[in-house]
Amino acid sequence: MSNFDRRSFLKASMGAVAVGALAACAQSTPASAGATPKALGKSVMGLVVPQMNEVRVGIIGVGERGVGFIHHFNNIQGSRVTAICDTDPLVIARAQKIMADYGQPNVAYYSKGEHAYRELLAREDVDIVIVATPWDWHHPMAKEAMLAGKHAFVEVPMALTIEQMWDLVDTAEATQRNCMMLENVNYGREELMVLNMVRQGVFGELLHGEAAYIHELRWQMKEMDRKTGSWRTHMHTRYNGNIYPTHGLGPVAQYMNINRGDRFDYMNSMSSPALGRAAYAKREFPADHPRNQLKYVHGDINTSLIKTVKGRTIMVQHDTTTPRPYSRHNLIQGTNGVFAGFPNRIALEHGGSGDFHSWDYDMEKWFKQYDHPLWIRMGAEAEKNGGHGGMDFLMCWRIIYCLRNAEPLDQDVYDGAAWSAVLPLSVDSVADRGNSKDFPDFTRGVWQTGKPLGIVS
Repeated sequence: MSNFDRRSFLKASMGAVAVGALAACAQSTPASAGATPKALGKSVMGLVVPQMNEVRVGIIGVGERGVGFIHHFNNIQGSRVTAICDTDPLVIARAQKIMADYGQPNVAYYSKGEHAYRELLAREDVDIVIVATPWDWHHPMAKEAMLAGKHAFVEVPMALTIEQMWDLVDTAEATQRNCMMLENVNYGREELMVLNMVRQGVFGELLHGEAAYIHELRWQMKEMDRKTGSWRTHMHTRYNGNIYPTHGLGPVAQYMNINRGDRFDYMNSMSSPALGRAAYAKREFPADHPRNQLKYVHGDINTSLIKTVKGRTIMVQHDTTTPRPYSRHNLIQGTNGVFAGFPNRIALEHGGSGDFHSWDYDMEKWFKQYDHPLWIRMGAEAEKNGGHGGMDFLMCWRIIYCLRNAEPLDQDVYDGAAWSAVLPLSVDSVADRGNSKDFPDFTRGVWQTGKPLGIVS
C-alpha cells in the first residue's frame, strides 16, 4: 500500500468531488431492484474511447483463467503485457517464465499482499486491466481500475450483488471508462453463426431462448489450496440459486437485443435439493475432512425463467453437480423455427428442408451460408491459439481491435450487470418460494434507443 499513488485514482474524467459522490452512492444504493440511483455521469452505451496505437495490458490473477490471457495478448498485434499481479509465488514464477519465453522479460510483477494489485493500477504504462481472480474480488478490482483511469475487463460474473453491479455502472459512467465482463462464449463459432442468422431473420420473430451452464465440476472439490475449487467450492455453501448464469445467457441476450431494444423485466427461480456435493464429499474424503464439515446449500439443479419487457421468455439452468453431459443449451426459438445446441441442430418451417418436425444435424451447409464474418476472418487463427476452441483468443483479439480502431466494444457494463444479476435475483427468488424478482434497469432507460450489436465485417 505504501507504493500506491492515490492520485492515480483522479486521472479519470471525474474529479475529487465525483469520487466522493461515488463512494456515497455505493453506500446508499438500495437493494431493491426497482430503485434506480441517480446517474453520476452520462451513459456509456456505445462508448468510444480515443484510438490506441498500442494497448498496454495489466493482468490481475494468473492462476487458472489468467494464464491464458498472458498467451493471448502476447499473440495479438498491438497489445503488450506490461504488468502482472498474483498473490501466489508459484504462478508468478510461471508467468515470468512465459513472458521470458515470449522475449518479454521487462514486465513488472506484484505479489506482496492481497492489495498488491493497487501498485499495478498506479502504473502509467497500463491501459486496460484484466481481472481474473476469485469472484469476491471482481467488483472492487474493476471499480478501482476505472477510478485509476484504466479500462476494466472482468471475468464472469461481473459482481455478486445488485449493489455492486450498480456501483460498477455508476463508476463506468462517472469515469467514462469501459467495464466489460469477459463473456467468452459470445465468441464461439456456433454462437456467432446463430447471431448472424438471427440478424438475417432466419428464425423469424424471436419468442424464447434457453441457456445453461451444465458442467459436472465435483472434482474441483479436491482442489484445496490452489486452483478454482479451493474457493469456488465455498460458493455452494453461500448461495442457493444460479451462481454462474452468463455463459449460456450472454449469447441468448445478444440474439434478443437485450439492453438494445429489449431488456430483462423479472425472473422466477427454483432449486432442487442440495444432495450431490455432500454425497460426493462423503464418498471421496475421510469423515473428518474439511469438505465433510461444510454445509452445501446450493441446489444441485437451479432453473430460472426470465421475462423480457417485450414478452419473450428465457429459461436459464445451472448444474455443476450431477453426473450428466456438458451443455449450455443455446436454444433460440422464433416464429419460423429453432436452433438448439449440444448437439447443434436446426428446424425451420420455411428454408432448409422445410421439415420442422425433424432436426437437421448437418451444420456444414449452415456454416457455409451463415458463418459470422468475424469467424471467417479470424477463425483459423483463433483455433490455432486456442482457449475453449478459440473463443477466448477471439474475444481478446476483438477487444484489442476495438480499442485500436476507436470502435465500441461488443459488450458493455450494462450487459455484464444484467447477465450477472441472475445470481442475486435467483437467490432471492428461491428463498421466496419462487416468486418473481424485478431486474434493475441498469441502462436507466437507454435500452429503448440502444443500437443492436451489429454483424462486424
